[in-house]
Amino acid sequence: MAAPVLAPITQQVSGRTATVPVPGGPAAAALVPSGPARGQPLAAAVAGLPVLDADGRRVPFGALFRERRAIVVFVRHFLCYTCKEYVEDLAKIPRSFLQEADVTLIVIGQSSYHHIEPFCKLTGYCHEIYVDPEREIYKRLGMKRGEEVTSSGHDIHFIHRDSNRLDHKPINSVLQLVGVQQVDFTGRPSVIHV
Repeated sequence: MAAPVLAPITQQVSGRTATVPVPGGPAAAALVPSGPARGQPLAAAVAGLPVLDADGRRVPFGALFRERRAIVVFVRHFLCYTCKEYVEDLAKIPRSFLQEADVTLIVIGQSSYHHIEPFCKLTGYCHEIYVDPEREIYKRLGMKRGEEVTSSGHDIHFIHRDSNRLDHKPINSVLQLVGVQQVDFTGRPSVIHV
């Protein structure tokens, strides 16, 4: 029996008292440091769906952020070049920046768990990563593209859904929303002239 499809999230939910509609509709999520009373609850049917870790162990999706604040990034797939570059940039976020703000960074892909380790080696990503191989979470949340999601408890506080493959939310703006120190992504090495 197929599970019911939830209506897609179509607005950005902020820590402020008003919500801001997303022009053109669909969205995904990122956490704003506000109380759970101001967030949008994650449906229990979605929170209970499994994701797989790099060893193939099943973990309920909602357990990833039930007891902690998290930024959850759903990527289109591990072979998407744009998603690969985005995750390479996520890999540049120092663990200490996340720890100082008490925030966890999680990537979820649409693949077999066997692809997690090679993808992490390819991108240099060392934070948490899981897969939704059957795309059940993607389907139930109405996602068709990559998305950024952040939550605390079972509440979503900010949502951004890409309108196209190049419409990723700038990482520093997501970090700013959750109180994480911003990162210099220019990657310009110092030049030493001899």
